[in-house]
Amino acid sequence: MHELGVVFKIIKDLEEVAKENDIEIIDSVTIELGEVSTVIPDYLTDCWKWATKRTTILASAPLIIEKIPAITYCRSCKGEYETVKYGKTCPYCKSDDTFLLQGSEFKIKEIEAV
Repeated sequence: MHELGVVFKIIKDLEEVAKENDIEIIDSVTIELGEVSTVIPDYLTDCWKWATKRTTILASAPLIIEKIPAITYCRSCKGEYETVKYGKTCPYCKSDDTFLLQGSEFKIKEIEAV
């Protein structure tokens, strides 16, 4: 489960941002998580709850996860389609000359602090 390592990295980054901006308490954190990012949202949330209880700055901050759908582009027909539903093969022209446009992202979108 690499989610715990991901959470530790997020916490470290947030602590640095808080220090740079004289923030004592972070009230919530919003991340954008790609549908095919390999991070499992439920595991991430569980790890977040466990790890943030051990910090002062994030002890009561919920983690809000916004899902980014996975979309693939086909070079052959110039179409876009749902990656999870169809995989690498374009459902329109059956080409496998495709690449992922979005859906593998993992980024901190917003930090709320009062």
